[in-house]
Amino acid sequence: MLLERFYDEDLAQASYFIGCQAKGEAIVVDARRDISEYLALAAKHGMRIVAVTETHIHADYLSGTRELAAATGAATYVSGEGGADWQYGFEAERLMDKDTIALGNITVTARHTPGHTPEHLSFLITDGAFSDQPGYMLSGDFIFAGDLGRPDLLDEAAGGVDTRFAGAKQLFASLKNVFLQLPDHIQVYPGHGSGSACGKALGAVPSTTVGYERNFAWWGSYLASNDEAGFIAELLDGQPDAHAYFARMKRQNRDGAKVLGPLPELVEFTAEQIIEQTASNDAVFVDTRGHLAVAEGTVAGALAIPAIAKMANFGAWAFDPEADDRQLILFAEDLHAARQMRDHLMRVGIDAVSGYTTSLEGLPAFTPPSVAPAELEHFEHALLLDVRNRSEFAAGAIPNAKHISGGRALWSLDVLPAEGKIVTYCQSGLRNSIVASALRDAGYDVIELAGSYAGWAAAMHKTNA
Repeated sequence: MLLERFYDEDLAQASYFIGCQAKGEAIVVDARRDISEYLALAAKHGMRIVAVTETHIHADYLSGTRELAAATGAATYVSGEGGADWQYGFEAERLMDKDTIALGNITVTARHTPGHTPEHLSFLITDGAFSDQPGYMLSGDFIFAGDLGRPDLLDEAAGGVDTRFAGAKQLFASLKNVFLQLPDHIQVYPGHGSGSACGKALGAVPSTTVGYERNFAWWGSYLASNDEAGFIAELLDGQPDAHAYFARMKRQNRDGAKVLGPLPELVEFTAEQIIEQTASNDAVFVDTRGHLAVAEGTVAGALAIPAIAKMANFGAWAFDPEADDRQLILFAEDLHAARQMRDHLMRVGIDAVSGYTTSLEGLPAFTPPSVAPAELEHFEHALLLDVRNRSEFAAGAIPNAKHISGGRALWSLDVLPAEGKIVTYCQSGLRNSIVASALRDAGYDVIELAGSYAGWAAAMHKTNA
């Protein structure tokens, strides 16, 4: 048996390729939309991808299940669990609890593990060449290393009302009746790692075991004492902010992500072409440099989306493809870098990248306006906006600041002042640069606090010393 983990550092997301080497057949679980790596691995081992599936209707990225199935002719499997409100809207074979998929010597068994979402499946993998019992579990967003999938995401991002409590109860039952019924030796491969917003304390290790989680995860003692109330209270406390784009991912993944097929080659645009397209509002320029470089000078009207480590995540903060039909023109070192950036943006359904440029020469210059911390108290402004996470804001904020986390700012325009200057800050300036550019693009007069909260805190310390 071949088991390969593909890990996207951008979204802290894992997908899995499982193949029977004897028969040359493989299945991919929780694929992302840029599918070339799966195809390359299959070709390397002389395998055919004959099945694709996913653990649940994802919120943090756009599923590549349909993309990979279209490219390979593989059979598509999705959950049929969860009730009428949680059924997929596209054609695929439905998997119910304990249904199986056979790949030569390998058996993939679906287990219904609701809690993170009502339809969630985990997959037990049996390598029949060695045993008739499962040895591996793909746990999706059910079990993470040291943590669990959050049950409040439907409330936070998908319009649910108090679904977190029912989800938490389901999660407790899934642990008790499914996970803890498994032998300790089973190797567990989660769908996310550290940095994902799908849980609050995810470990960075790529895998764990049933026994390790049973004995050392924070929730183990609650299950051992059958303390459901205590489990729910701790589970729901302190969950991270959910980005607004998660709601779009839920809808598109439920209905079926658009199949892109072979992608057109990216165009290298001249400065004149970029000016013409942005002036006609057919395109928006994306400055992909770091926030310190952008602060020294960027392109007028540009969105600041730094490449490439967290480009999918930050791109979905700054650009909403459901509300904006403009093409994106990227600042990139070369065609290869531009292709990589496009791949990252595709992972969150931003598909409108048409081209790139390797130079800012000839483009209209713009220096983002800023205010020094020492001048803030006497600077006239309509709103002071903190775009950090709510836990950061709760730990300490600038007096009179309003909090909207960066991943929700573009979807909270109705609470922003229609007139007057908005001063924005994050912790160091990175997130602030992204949000400020998006709000300027939406028509707001945004001034960035130089040095953000860290700069303000240092200035206050110096003043009081």
